Amino acid sequence: MHKLKAIFSNQYFIIFLWFGLSFFAVAKGLLLAPGITSYENYIIYKYNFLNLIHQHSLFGLRPGWNIDLNHYGPVFGLIIAPFACFPDKPGVILWVLFNAWILYKAIRMLPLKQAQQLAILLICANSMMGSSGNVQVNALVAALILFSFIFIRRKQDFWAAFAIMLGAFIKLYGIVGLAFFFFSDNKIKFMLSILFWSVVLFIMPMLVSSPAFIIITYHDWYYDLLVKNAYNETAVRTYVCVMGMISTIFHYKHLPNMPVLIPALFLFGLSYIRTKYWTDLQYQLLIVASTLIFTVIFSTGSEPPTYIIGFIGVAIWFVNINGPASKFEWFLLVFALAVTSFSNSDIMPRYIRDTYILPYKLIALPCLLVWLKIIYELLTRKFENKPSATSA
Repeated sequence: MHKLKAIFSNQYFIIFLWFGLSFFAVAKGLLLAPGITSYENYIIYKYNFLNLIHQHSLFGLRPGWNIDLNHYGPVFGLIIAPFACFPDKPGVILWVLFNAWILYKAIRMLPLKQAQQLAILLICANSMMGSSGNVQVNALVAALILFSFIFIRRKQDFWAAFAIMLGAFIKLYGIVGLAFFFFSDNKIKFMLSILFWSVVLFIMPMLVSSPAFIIITYHDWYYDLLVKNAYNETAVRTYVCVMGMISTIFHYKHLPNMPVLIPALFLFGLSYIRTKYWTDLQYQLLIVASTLIFTVIFSTGSEPPTYIIGFIGVAIWFVNINGPASKFEWFLLVFALAVTSFSNSDIMPRYIRDTYILPYKLIALPCLLVWLKIIYELLTRKFENKPSATSA
């Protein structure tokens, strides 16, 4: 038992696990799946860039070009451009490892002790592998949300604003970094920086395209997202959120989002009421965890690989528990690992996964319970306005 504990607390083993599992997931897909089946998402990303420079619509199907619909903004074409220059398979591997690295970097920059950082990497390694196996962009989005907090904490509001707006211009999720606005010591500079980067990132794609095309593209992007949101509510793979869970469990096919979102937003906003703790690190980290989980569990576009974003929040919450974890807190972590993180692995019996977890969107349930626990802690815990003590 002591040797096992030593292995799972070894920095080099955890780093190897983090990158090794991601590499294994994408390499396995490239070797075993026929054609481009294993990296269809990468092809969509690649043609975001190619359509951008050729001034073709980013959101329509073009036979011989894109194989599925793109839902990312034109700025994302600039992000994927260096990888699109490589042949597809090396490009896919480099893209996946870049996502693993950027999220790793963000976690290691969090104002936590090394033991806590390593615990987060260990807890989230399987979710990272799932995102990598699907060649997803979600790890980058999670990293940008974390960077927005990190830079605010470091009083680098200019770069925090960049991280927020870059995330928003890629997938809109990044805009939730504004939840950390209250932690800024220079709110005017922060908002001016938001305005500056909004203009810069709006204009940047014009450098490889044209102003007229980019303006039309942003208009098309807005309507594409509206259509996608309507589609998500009927899709099997997406709509893995609290609304989807309620809708499928109670057979409410057209459940309106607002009756769920309004109470959730109220609770999220209520967690800021204890203004005297806005400078406390543990309080701030719980807000970060709450924000990451909220972003996923209340989004109609969430699917299983998206939960790398929320699971980072689960891990941040767990390593910041005030004192030794209780049995209930351990239960929440294990429940989240089993149902949210490992539900698509061989650890979870196929019958349970295919009969209950996936059809009823139960992947969202553990994260919802953790989120409610975080809200409770934000409203009741006695913070001491000092750096957090490790429970990792």
